[in-house]
Amino acid sequence: MAEEREPTEEELREALGRVGVADVLVNALTAAVSLGYHRLTPEARDLPQARLAIESLRALDPVLREGGVAEQIVRDLEQARANLQLAYAKAVSDISAAQEEQAGADLHADQERAMPSEPDEAE
Repeated sequence: MAEEREPTEEELREALGRVGVADVLVNALTAAVSLGYHRLTPEARDLPQARLAIESLRALDPVLREGGVAEQIVRDLEQARANLQLAYAKAVSDISAAQEEQAGADLHADQERAMPSEPDEAE
C-alpha cells in the first residue's frame, strides 16, 4: 500500500486555480441547508440558526445567478430553501402548540388550586 504524500505548494496553487468562488458558495449553502434542517430537530432545535440558513440562501440567490452558477443548481437551492422554510414554520407551530398546551394545563391546575374545598358531609 502506497503512502499518501502531502501535495506540493505548486499542486495546491493549481488546485486553487481550478476552484471558483461560486463553487465554494454552492458547497457552503448546501452545508447551510443540512445544518438548518438539523437545527429544526427537537434534539438540536435552534430556530435563529435555522433562520440564518434560510436568509443566507435567500441573500445569495441573486449572487449565484449573476456569478454564472448553472440554473438547475440555483433552482435546487431555491427548492431546498422553500422546504427549509416550511420545516421552520412547522417547528414554530409545534413550539407554539406545545406552549399553548402547557399554558392550558397550568391554567387548569391554577383553577383547581383556587377552588374552595367542599365541606365534609359529616358536619
